[in-house]
Amino acid sequence: MAPGSETEAISADLIPVGNIRGKLTRGAPLAKLVWFKTGGNADWLFEPEDLDDLRGFLEGLQGDLSVMALGLGSNLIVRDGGVPGVVIRLGKPFAQVLDKGDHVLECGGGASGILVSSTARDAGIAGLEFLRGIPGTVGGFVRMNGGAYGREVADVLIDCDVVMPDGNFVKLPAADLQYTYRHSALPEGAVVVAARFQGEPGDPEEIGAEMDRIAEAREQSQPLRTKTGGSTFKNPEGHKAWQLVDAAGCRGLTMGGAQVSEKHTNFLINTGDATSADIEGLGEEVKRRVYENSGVQLEWEIQRVGRP
Repeated sequence: MAPGSETEAISADLIPVGNIRGKLTRGAPLAKLVWFKTGGNADWLFEPEDLDDLRGFLEGLQGDLSVMALGLGSNLIVRDGGVPGVVIRLGKPFAQVLDKGDHVLECGGGASGILVSSTARDAGIAGLEFLRGIPGTVGGFVRMNGGAYGREVADVLIDCDVVMPDGNFVKLPAADLQYTYRHSALPEGAVVVAARFQGEPGDPEEIGAEMDRIAEAREQSQPLRTKTGGSTFKNPEGHKAWQLVDAAGCRGLTMGGAQVSEKHTNFLINTGDATSADIEGLGEEVKRRVYENSGVQLEWEIQRVGRP
């Protein structure tokens, strides 16, 4: 048996290796791919060469292996025991952004929010500036209805191209995603490979100025130069999560190498030697203290995946 867990050994026979053209890695470290810089390995990490490669790979999977898409890893805790099954990471072949006319951008699932908003600016397409404030890729914020500065993906999405866990390709209109706050109806394991966003006519200079304003606001209010994971908790109806956390006395609270940010209390930080268990445990302690103080039950916005 090759080095690795029994799960990895069993799943080796379930992975289609014959016809793929992308990069397939067994026991791939994920800590370096997520913003917290913590967590275990993926049983398998697949970086497809193109859409056909991704579809063929997923069609060829045997058994009941789980599938998870990974973007920039900016709003994610990968638990220390690693991620079972297959992690899909979309690279440069899925990062193009094209101006389709009529103020519509077609964006690959691996394109960053910064690239999308910058392309929109250069094309004189307004209404997508808020994507400058979302640290992630199109696939991630389409799935999670990502939002910032008063707007969210539900406001601009026309439709998206999705590869289902069985390799089936579907085009879904925005209405089919049944968006709510930071949630969609996309099934687990579905991979968003492209999306089309509707903007409106705008002046590139004014669009650029709004993007700069958003970037400056993030720099001033958020601990961007730390190992963090973005907004930790969803804003409850009628409340701001950071205010509830602050009122519960959690500013600067630590657990192991994890800390509640002093700069923005809805951010958790890896101060240098945190484990994922430290970070998740600190988040649960914050939830407990907030409920005890205010009676409000916070919900995680950060996704937590993998084995404890």
